[in-house]
Amino acid sequence: MTAIKYDLIKRDSRTKARLGVLHTPHGDIETPVFMPVGTQATVKSMTPEELKNIGAKIILSNTYHLYLRPGHELIKKAGGLHKFMNWDRAILTDSGGFQVFSLGPLRKITEEGVEFHSHLDGSKHFLTPEKVIEIENALGADIIMSFDECTPYPADYDYVKKSMEMTVRWAKRGKEAHKNTNKQALFGIVQGGTYDDLRKECTNMLVDMDFPGYSIGGLSVGEEKELMYHVVDYTTEFLPQDKPRYLMGVGSPDDLIECVIRGIDMFDCVLPTRIARNGTVLTSKGRLIIRDAPHAEEFMPLDDECDCYACRNFSRAYIRHLFKANEILAARLATIHNLRFLVKLMEDIRDAIMQDKLLEFKSQFYQKYGYEEE
Repeated sequence: MTAIKYDLIKRDSRTKARLGVLHTPHGDIETPVFMPVGTQATVKSMTPEELKNIGAKIILSNTYHLYLRPGHELIKKAGGLHKFMNWDRAILTDSGGFQVFSLGPLRKITEEGVEFHSHLDGSKHFLTPEKVIEIENALGADIIMSFDECTPYPADYDYVKKSMEMTVRWAKRGKEAHKNTNKQALFGIVQGGTYDDLRKECTNMLVDMDFPGYSIGGLSVGEEKELMYHVVDYTTEFLPQDKPRYLMGVGSPDDLIECVIRGIDMFDCVLPTRIARNGTVLTSKGRLIIRDAPHAEEFMPLDDECDCYACRNFSRAYIRHLFKANEILAARLATIHNLRFLVKLMEDIRDAIMQDKLLEFKSQFYQKYGYEEE
């Protein structure tokens, strides 16, 4: 028995887009789906009720950060991550591979695992694939990730090949260490940089291990969008149709649309919450920097097509005032809006796939948003 089951409902007739339902121990999730990021067991500035109100069915938390603070043993004592943060819908935890990659000189990678110094207090730690699974088992998320090395861009072929092969060996070790298979689904992570043959080789080896789902990692790390789209398009050719595909760390509106078209089911990204705290909001007509002076006397909502709490109740002028006054409510309202914008975008994408009108939806969205069509 696996913890999750993926039902493929419909394929788009002109693209690789898929409509599906992901069944998890904490509820069913319609895909394609965007997952808000709750790095430290909280989506910044949002309560669980607010997340439910915007339509979020699954959120992501970070294994690396929760291991360092407050510690996975404490969270296990509390009854697991769901109880600890009072979230009764699905959770996905990443493995911390990207965070370790981001530490640069603070970490040392070997075949056995990764030695690193905490960014919080400088303390030394050693993570192995087995230890990561132990931590994720203690956290208790519905979907958990294998430990991998996220290679930088650009990186030479030989380095990426050795790294990819080690990631596959780590995936095997993690899978063998994972005992909680009826409650937590472990995904394999496809690496291989921007090299087609390495992506194909990695995908085939992971598929042979028969994971309940597959992630595509190592993208959105500095490469051009066209190259990212190519790698996604190429990699999904080798992934099974009856299992979910998750593209890690991608969340701009154009990337969501383009990668759904290329066969991706699940996404996460800190973009909507991060730019919200800095005073930038996503709207149907493009990004809007609400701090800017022209919005001082605009008594319209952030986006007149949005149904979020912020847009139903407050004006651009008021939200700009909150930002200029450094009020906490400013970041909260902008975050509610940005997350609802992406959740609603995915709802619209699912409707378009159901009606076989995804390419038409893309054209209309791009025209209003101000994107150039691919």
